[in-house]
Amino acid sequence: MKTVSVSELTFKNHLSMVEQIALKDLLLKWVGGIDEFLRLEYTESVFAKLEATQATALPINEDELFRYVTITEDNQIVIGVLDSNQELEHRIISLDEVLRGKHF
Repeated sequence: MKTVSVSELTFKNHLSMVEQIALKDLLLKWVGGIDEFLRLEYTESVFAKLEATQATALPINEDELFRYVTITEDNQIVIGVLDSNQELEHRIISLDEVLRGKHF
């Protein structure tokens, strides 16, 4: 995943049902059984995203927590994570990573 600054991204203000389902499907393929342990809530505060609740945050890469997944205006899939310093980072998921089934 490529880490980018938020200033480089333009997020969508609304995600269609198809986009929401596609994002959930992507996460399901990556981590499996997502609805069983990671509840996602659709929100449009600041920008549209499927957000993990605090109670079900998913640890990734040992010292990071999954916060949300969204799509930019350029149709890039972006994951927001909290790093070990509790700072928000944004990562663009490449098509290669999706096709290879590479986990976070």
